[in-house]
Amino acid sequence: MDEMKSGALVIGAVAFMMLLLGLYMLRGKGSFLIAGYNTMAKEEKEKYDGPAMARFIGKLLFALSFTMLFWLAGMLLEKSWMFYIGVALFLGFTGTALLYMNTGGRFLKRPPINEHEKNK
Repeated sequence: MDEMKSGALVIGAVAFMMLLLGLYMLRGKGSFLIAGYNTMAKEEKEKYDGPAMARFIGKLLFALSFTMLFWLAGMLLEKSWMFYIGVALFLGFTGTALLYMNTGGRFLKRPPINEHEKNK
């Protein structure tokens, strides 16, 4: 039983850290923490909207920390089905986010449409 409580403590701590990191990234900061983006050449990075990517990852981190609450509850209440639901949601959110980010050029910078936007 002590192993289960220590495991729950670790999961709770990780979920809390993900929540804090999500808050930071929601402010549009922390794009240097995004794997792949931080290793791009400067010229390549200029094609992407780093703050928009950081905000998206912040939202994803909130969702993932929420799923970890299912893990935590499943462990503490000894309900394995709750843990499995949390894992399924975690994998589902992660897969969906990967597809969303890597299709459609959603985070590419767009050229200004009219004169007003060019002057910003």
